[in-house]
Amino acid sequence: MGSIYLPLHYGKAPYWLLNRMKKLAKPIITLILEEFGEREFFRRTSDPIFFQSFSNVLGFDWNSSGSTTVLTGVLKSVLNTPDFDIRIAGGKGNEGRKTPEQILNFSEELGLRSSKAEELINISRLAAKVDNVALQDGYDIYHHAIIFSRKYWTVVQQGMNDAVRMARRYHWSFESEMPSIEERIHSGIVAERKEKEIINLVADRSKENRETALDIVRDGCFQRDYRRLLSIIKFRDGLSVPRRVDWKAIEYAYNLQPERFEDLILIRGVGKGAVRALALIADLIYNAEYDRQDPAKYCFAVGGKDGIPFPVDRRSYDEVIEFMKDAIKQAELGDFEKKAALKRLATLVR
Repeated sequence: MGSIYLPLHYGKAPYWLLNRMKKLAKPIITLILEEFGEREFFRRTSDPIFFQSFSNVLGFDWNSSGSTTVLTGVLKSVLNTPDFDIRIAGGKGNEGRKTPEQILNFSEELGLRSSKAEELINISRLAAKVDNVALQDGYDIYHHAIIFSRKYWTVVQQGMNDAVRMARRYHWSFESEMPSIEERIHSGIVAERKEKEIINLVADRSKENRETALDIVRDGCFQRDYRRLLSIIKFRDGLSVPRRVDWKAIEYAYNLQPERFEDLILIRGVGKGAVRALALIADLIYNAEYDRQDPAKYCFAVGGKDGIPFPVDRRSYDEVIEFMKDAIKQAELGDFEKKAALKRLATLVR
């Protein structure tokens, strides 16, 4: 099995390419919706294989972190129109910080209740917090997008690690209700490499650690236990304990008495340092271990023709290509775009 190689690339896609990507994306999306339905569209969008392959078929670099941001931008320009009942909020950097505002505006366009819009905003916030705080893998989220309709939603976001100049993409399972860490929340995490030491609090094996951390906050014994933690680590090597913790945020959390771990991490000010400290306290003082395994998988790509950075998974590649060929043949494209797309696909199956 292979993995999608996502080195950090800077710059912008040229206008001539973006224009054609949008023109090709619209009929393909239309065909998926008409032939397979809205639910299938969300299932495929939440699938890292399909997402990456879609970007490649539209003509973008196969091995770039920009495939995430560019394809999201293309999808926004196509879907956020009267032609579709699906919307995308968020994006890269400042655009991602506008997600709540965009959710409200797009929800009004779709005729969603205000309570549904607030639920989507909470889902968006939770997804960002989970992959930034509950899953500490060395990658900081800089791109966040939520795709939603009246019935379904999914989240696609990307983090970067400046030290190794790599990115990884997080895909969330498509659902219709508020997600829970107790369930399977990720449909896939795309990465070129696995990290050796992480804190994975979204794993099943971390359930006791999450519950213990929540109890520590609710009991109000956090500072006392933190001092005990500091005395313990003097005799252990390799432990990275945060030097700064937002004690006011923890005290605020104590006053709120959160019922779920999700409620705890959504509290403003409860960031990586506080959650890391809680996880270490639960582990070293109360023997509630957390999962240190990187959940990123090596099964989300087709590879390169010369075996770099990994061999082509021809079966998966051919399945995607055949689907896209059928879609393009039926699409209402101009002769130039259709011939160019089919020619590109034809060269890939040889």
